[in-house]
Amino acid sequence: MTRRYAQSIRVASTLQMSREAWLALRGSGIGSSDAAAAIGLSPYKSPLSLWLEKTGRKVPEDLSAKPAVRWGTVLEPVLAGVYAEETGCRVRRVNAVLRHAEHGFMLANLDRELVGHPDGSGLLEIKTAGYHLAPQWEDGIPVAYQCQVLHQLAVTGHPWADVAVLIGGQDFRVYRVARDEARIADLVRLESRFWRHVQSDLQPDPDGSDDAAAALQWLYPAERGPIVDWTETPEYNALFLQLVQLRERKQAVEAEEARVRQRLQQALGEAAGAICQGGRLSWRKSKDRLVPDLEQMASEHPEWLAAYSKPVPGSRRFLVQAERGGAA
Repeated sequence: MTRRYAQSIRVASTLQMSREAWLALRGSGIGSSDAAAAIGLSPYKSPLSLWLEKTGRKVPEDLSAKPAVRWGTVLEPVLAGVYAEETGCRVRRVNAVLRHAEHGFMLANLDRELVGHPDGSGLLEIKTAGYHLAPQWEDGIPVAYQCQVLHQLAVTGHPWADVAVLIGGQDFRVYRVARDEARIADLVRLESRFWRHVQSDLQPDPDGSDDAAAALQWLYPAERGPIVDWTETPEYNALFLQLVQLRERKQAVEAEEARVRQRLQQALGEAAGAICQGGRLSWRKSKDRLVPDLEQMASEHPEWLAAYSKPVPGSRRFLVQAERGGAA
């Protein structure tokens, strides 16, 4: 008999679940923490990286030992208690992986559920953020976390959720997210498109992020074939021409930026900085530092350099050369 939670299906209990079982279950769909990456709104992970994980090509990185994740886990029950004390709402663990009743690829693992509230049952998502991330919360919940909570609301059918965040260890805030059917429909549509890439084993387009670049380097670490001829392929010829034009514009903008910067430096002279209408400038000398003289070491004690040398894997370099000559 199928066990249900609200409008979702209980897939498995998370009590005493092994990491291997958890990874296998996560690979069968898109979890709420995957939602932003799946639709290209995560600042940390690209759709291409997520695709590598969901197709089984790459094992997801274990983040549990990272300080931010570890402290978030340690503080989660504490903050759940603080939320209950400040709001008077009862919080309860769910301890299960949930699956959307219609869109089976949508999974969710909830921090807490909220019961006994005048607005009906809701969800609680708990976050911690360092003081340097405080600006991201000034205008409300960061977009990636909005995607996470909307995904949870889509899976469970609940009408609302609260996001409780502790910023800098002492600034406790609560943000409300009301169910928005239009936004949920958009999220489901975009996640469905990503999942079709997984099912068809077709890579999503790179999004220009550093993470997508790293994913491509991981996927294709070395050349293993000859040079290909694209002269009769309109799509790639158009992309090549676009790249050349973009690089030319970038060089022109960088040259103009350098000219303006140098004029300001010339005006500053020996001043440490300046206050302007839109902000401020700073031009300060960094502290002197000592660095090893590897050239002298190699000359006088080559055996030392050899003893402390290690191989560094090479990486592929992407070079562009237009017909007029000159590498870009």
